[in-house]
Amino acid sequence: MHDVLIIGSGLGGLECGVLLARQGLRTLVLEGSHQLGGCMQSFRRGGLHYDTGLHYVGGLAPGQAMHKAFEQLGLLTLPWQQMDEDFDHVIIAGRHFAFHQGYEAFAEGLAKDFPHQREALQSYVHRLQNITDADMDVCAYDYLHQVFSDELLLNVVSAAAMKTELRRESLPLFNFAHTCSSYIESSWRLRGDGNLLVNKLVSIIREAGGEVRTNSKVLRLTETDGRITKATCADGTSYEAGYFISDIHPAVLCQLLEDCPSVRKAFRRRMMAAENTCGMFTVQLSIKPGALRYFAHNVFVYDKPNVWTMAEKNDPVKGVMISARAPEDGTDTLLQIDLLTPMLWDECKAWEDTKVGCRGNGYKELCKKKVEQCITLAEQYIPGLHNMVEQCYTSTPLTYRDYLGSPKGSAFGMRKDCRTPMLSFHSVGTPLPNLLLTGQNLILPGIEGVTMTAFETCRKITQDYAR
Repeated sequence: MHDVLIIGSGLGGLECGVLLARQGLRTLVLEGSHQLGGCMQSFRRGGLHYDTGLHYVGGLAPGQAMHKAFEQLGLLTLPWQQMDEDFDHVIIAGRHFAFHQGYEAFAEGLAKDFPHQREALQSYVHRLQNITDADMDVCAYDYLHQVFSDELLLNVVSAAAMKTELRRESLPLFNFAHTCSSYIESSWRLRGDGNLLVNKLVSIIREAGGEVRTNSKVLRLTETDGRITKATCADGTSYEAGYFISDIHPAVLCQLLEDCPSVRKAFRRRMMAAENTCGMFTVQLSIKPGALRYFAHNVFVYDKPNVWTMAEKNDPVKGVMISARAPEDGTDTLLQIDLLTPMLWDECKAWEDTKVGCRGNGYKELCKKKVEQCITLAEQYIPGLHNMVEQCYTSTPLTYRDYLGSPKGSAFGMRKDCRTPMLSFHSVGTPLPNLLLTGQNLILPGIEGVTMTAFETCRKITQDYAR
């Protein structure tokens, strides 16, 4: 018998495990696969570790958005490295722009390129610092059009938000602003792979008396007298707990709740029918030794001036994010680069019923074509990149679905829509009082969003135990 059972070991699940185990609650984290961490995990190929989703973190300086949270979670002791003052570079319409750390520096830096928009930039950064829940029903694209009269500047300030889904007609200002703001405060990279963060959280859970188990896929939740009482895994093992937290996609959770009478059809329909965001195509490159020096910033390259996409066109933005892995040996020799670009499920759904390793030449050709497109775009910043590559590995939305359990390979969880905020934003609660949700599907994607949601999920449980 445990006080809390957590289904899934993504960032949100592990953060909940730390917060609750440190409160003295008997905490158990169950992970269905053999590897912990969800999107934070890394994998090893050719002697190098490659990250799945961790590229940089914002707001870790004292007094900033994520500092207090990471301090409470015990993550500030990891080898974080602050990025360049110009933390993000944008190449768009053949021009090169830089984002400076700090709100005032950010506005003034862009004002040098757009002097006629100085007041608009100051208004913009002020709004970023004062976002509230009321901005959930404000369209980000419409707001930016009201603030900026220069169309190019509108797209420049949006370019680095490739970290979310830049849907012109639906992306809420609430999500857009949170995606951008903490990185402007300050931006940091981990000197090492994402498993450093995952292993740190797991070790803290275990040190506090909690348990973390892999290869423990939950297949069914049992309800008794209006509460979840038991989780049953694929191997037949059952675990009882007072509270249950789901860190898996809500649509997947609904499959575990089929025998629970308190979960009404309306809740199931809402979760099962919710739209998911696009996926990502990732190109992970090992670079020939000595071919390229490390750069402590990200680069966003677009081949057209409009970075926003429209649903009716069903066309992903043709842009790429370039992220360099910080050298761990203290030198400035760059060994790895990640290239990321949005990818729709429609581009790879022809292979959705095939197994890993059995997708044939058509899938390989698709990946090869997209690798070429990504490297060609990246060469606008790194001339001759083709000749620097030693090894190349790829992942698509199919990879996300197969290894991370993300429906249709969604990279940012369930889509948030400013036109229907009551339907697309989800609380941590469910129809069952002792079953709670956490993770990027509820309110905000990304490290900041998931972390803040984890604190909210745990607050509900600790308040109940306090009574």
